[in-house]
Amino acid sequence: MRKMFVLFAAVAALTTAACNTVSGVGRDATAAGQAVTSAADDAKN
Repeated sequence: MRKMFVLFAAVAALTTAACNTVSGVGRDATAAGQAVTSAADDAKN
């Protein structure tokens, strides 16, 4: 039973860390997309 609890806690910690990482990548990609859009608008004008 103790091994099962430790395994569950490890999986939960890794899942939480992965979720935060994916979320951060999504925010970075959004910021990069906005920068490219802004540069394209500036070049167009």
